Amino acid sequence: MARYVGSACKLCRREGQKLFLKGAKCTSPKCPIENRNFPPGQHGRGRFLKKSEYGIQLREKQKMRRIYGLLEAQFRNYYEKANRQSGITGENLLKFLERRLDNVVYRLGFAPSRKAARQLVRHRHFLVNGKRVDIPSYQVKPGDEIKVCEKSKKLEMIHQSLRRMRDGRLLPWLDLNKPQLTGTLLEIPARADIPVEVNESLIVELYSK
Repeated sequence: MARYVGSACKLCRREGQKLFLKGAKCTSPKCPIENRNFPPGQHGRGRFLKKSEYGIQLREKQKMRRIYGLLEAQFRNYYEKANRQSGITGENLLKFLERRLDNVVYRLGFAPSRKAARQLVRHRHFLVNGKRVDIPSYQVKPGDEIKVCEKSKKLEMIHQSLRRMRDGRLLPWLDLNKPQLTGTLLEIPARADIPVEVNESLIVELYSK
């Protein structure tokens, strides 16, 4: 399957803010946003043009797509599903993305980034309700228990990531049992409880044209 293999830091610089794609590096002085907060490329420093309405909507869509590590076709499919559901389309979209298994693994602190969480899931390191699941896009439902496989409990990446978790980082719609290396989705998150700095209404406007 196609995937982005370029520099993750260039994506953050293109959006002009940290998208937290590189785990610990994003919170260290080595983060390029700290000293090169301008678009990448030869003419990046001078590329501060006035954006059109379409350009603003496009950047917001690209930002959200890159945060969750999705290709355009995948992201568009999530939008179509969100649009078919009752309620606010933009919020529905975010709820679908947050309930992806790779995102839940990242939010629980088992991985330093969504990219790392996706790799761990694909390598079959997690059980969902006692069954091995290796599909990163698997939609976690309220009450589902995510558990690190017995043979994977010694993985240093998981323990390092849990140690880096700051107090209060765990979201109210998740429950974590660190000693047992298990986590549970308590409920479908509300928009106010999803810490993603995007204006989802602009994305709905873009796709509605």
